Amino acid sequence: MKRTILAVVLTVLLIGGLASAAPIRGGVLRVGLSGDPINLDPHQSVAFVDRQIFQNLFDKLVDINQELQIVPMLATSWTISPDGKTYTFKLQRNVVFHDGTPFSAESVKYNFERMLGIADPSFSSPRRSEVNLVQKITVVDPLTVQIDLDKPFSPFLATLSDRAGMMISPTAARRLGRGIALEPVGTGPYKFVERRPQERIVLERFDQHWDKSTGHVDRILYRPFTDEQARLANIRAGELDVIEQIPPTEAANLRTDARLKLLERGGLGWNALWINVSAPPFNNRALRQAFNAAIDRRTLARVVFGDAVTPGNGPFPPGLLGADAGPNARIPERNLDLARAKLREAGQPNGFAFALTITPGRVSQQVAQVLQSMAGEAGIRVNIDLVEGGALVEKFNTHRYDAAFATWSGRPDPDGNIHGFFATGGGFNYSVYSNSKVDAMLDAARILTTPDHRRRAYAEILTVLNEDLPIIFLYWPREFKLLSPKVQGFVHISDGMMRFRNVWLTP
Repeated sequence: MKRTILAVVLTVLLIGGLASAAPIRGGVLRVGLSGDPINLDPHQSVAFVDRQIFQNLFDKLVDINQELQIVPMLATSWTISPDGKTYTFKLQRNVVFHDGTPFSAESVKYNFERMLGIADPSFSSPRRSEVNLVQKITVVDPLTVQIDLDKPFSPFLATLSDRAGMMISPTAARRLGRGIALEPVGTGPYKFVERRPQERIVLERFDQHWDKSTGHVDRILYRPFTDEQARLANIRAGELDVIEQIPPTEAANLRTDARLKLLERGGLGWNALWINVSAPPFNNRALRQAFNAAIDRRTLARVVFGDAVTPGNGPFPPGLLGADAGPNARIPERNLDLARAKLREAGQPNGFAFALTITPGRVSQQVAQVLQSMAGEAGIRVNIDLVEGGALVEKFNTHRYDAAFATWSGRPDPDGNIHGFFATGGGFNYSVYSNSKVDAMLDAARILTTPDHRRRAYAEILTVLNEDLPIIFLYWPREFKLLSPKVQGFVHISDGMMRFRNVWLTP
């Protein structure tokens, strides 16, 4: 017993330190983002960088911890029926939105009906594919809500730990419609103050937040930097306190830099090439296969990133359920002979040309240039199309692109890394891919509960996707956050989200 108590005491001292245990109130936390957030309505958002703001502006029904376990937030507890189809949530008391609207079970009902298009049939939300199994939302009492699903859905709680579980003010949403993206209203520990596009977003402590142990800084100032070196230079110069991403090739140096704190974890996401399979040239599967065969993933990872990423061939990075599922665990070798054979099979023996759309930043440009060089050796001509993040989203939504390099930040349950991208009509199916066999297998995997059964199901799905190639997976990034020594209380979680509700600044 004494040994156990001593171990606990030593662990506390090592993790938190004796003197830094009590948070200090006040100050402005200055945060460098990888880009300018696109949409500040969680029901409309599709961008990774938007979610960085959401973590502190909105509360969710549930969240995840460092072990990727589901933990309470606006929902204090929940029960699941034996058939796995009914979830009953007990809600926090004394919660109000930033506009003064009380939070209740009715608020939860409205948020789900908005995502599903029931509250406003003209409103189409990317969240619909994440919650489309919700059949009925019942207000049991002001602090109890029951959600009935069409069928069992094992990732449901994990889905609610992100944007689908973020609650917006029904009053503000009804008043502003889509315009709530410009004046977001949540229940989080920080409220929206202002936005100047391409310059800054400012949040301010919400003094009426239900959890009085959070919200230590007065304000959070977010500044976008698409140039990684500029972000790094600003935190080194003391102009920023936290940056969202680092230049991957700087990881080794930053690990030994005593002036800053580098936090590092395995990530949940993937980087890949979305392929528009609905139009030439890539409506020809053999051309997709030719391009894929020309790629050397190991060389790409080493040249651009050093040890900051892992070459990948699927949606499940190491540590996530499904990482060892079939093709996901097998990194294909580059095969120029196969690439040329596929070109002949496609009727293009002399090769073909396509546009690869990327967003600004050294990494994306280097990745595109390496791919351009590799594909060129097989006779495939890659023309690089550089656009801003908002323009890429528009291209995705209208399917006006050939191929595009983009990032998925990942989810704690594997379903969140695969279903919406490949299911017909999925919220992130920008490839316009449709395969009834894959649809059936994806839906079947959602109702499985044992890890072995789910792993086998994903192996079967990936075997088909590895031939069809609506998305060409390239690598799995690690999650880095770089902090000034002034920043205390930050918890680094593998989803890469910056949660500042428990952060404070030392003088």
